[in-house]
Amino acid sequence: MAEVELAELLCMEEKVWQALVEGDAGADAALLAPGFVGVYPDGIAGRDAHAGQLSDGPTVERYALGMARVLPVGGDHAMLIYRARYRRVGAVADEMMYVSSLWQRHGGTWRNIFSQDTPEGSGVP
Repeated sequence: MAEVELAELLCMEEKVWQALVEGDAGADAALLAPGFVGVYPDGIAGRDAHAGQLSDGPTVERYALGMARVLPVGGDHAMLIYRARYRRVGAVADEMMYVSSLWQRHGGTWRNIFSQDTPEGSGVP
């Protein structure tokens, strides 16, 4: 994929993170496909659960994404892979994780269909 597509997907991913910062469940859900699946250290979640975590407000105070790259998966699919540094609301220290985020383009719009988070230092090389 071209650099502009990397920038476009990274922008979409940052919108998901910004929804977590703003506590905006509607914005979060709008970026996720109806059949979205997320695989996290504490389990598997769908779109409703992902957006539902914002029912009490923001869950992230700040974030920074780096080491981003795109893995083309087909004509209208791409995997965005990156490292996230973030701080949860009320936490005193940042956390870091690696994220694989599968996006699907439909009608010119990208929607997230799958995401998997791996905490840094979890034994994965």
